[in-house]
Amino acid sequence: MNEKKKTVVLGASGNPSRYSNLAIQRLRQHGHPVVAIGRKAAMVGDVPVTTDKKPSEEVDTVTLYLNQDHQKEYYDYILSLNPKRIIFNPGAENEELAKLAREKNIRPMEACTLVLLSTGQY
Repeated sequence: MNEKKKTVVLGASGNPSRYSNLAIQRLRQHGHPVVAIGRKAAMVGDVPVTTDKKPSEEVDTVTLYLNQDHQKEYYDYILSLNPKRIIFNPGAENEELAKLAREKNIRPMEACTLVLLSTGQY
């Protein structure tokens, strides 16, 4: 199996019909550790969804399920995690945050976490 990539899911939801929920489940199926942050506390399988921006060490990926307007309050938090990459899922594209990420040597990607996982490119 590939290396385990600690992933922060921003915009996480306990609602099983949401893509963020499916992403958490698939990330766990692939063995990746997940930190899930959303607007409401919930559980997705064995992953608690919290509402606080907890500091986290050794984050590989931040995957965004928030539209551009809702991302602003998380800019400092995202950058403080110093991830290797930020995945902007469809509908989460944000050139302003992508530019800030590049300035900190964080790779922005416009991609779909679910597709990356299913094609072995995660």
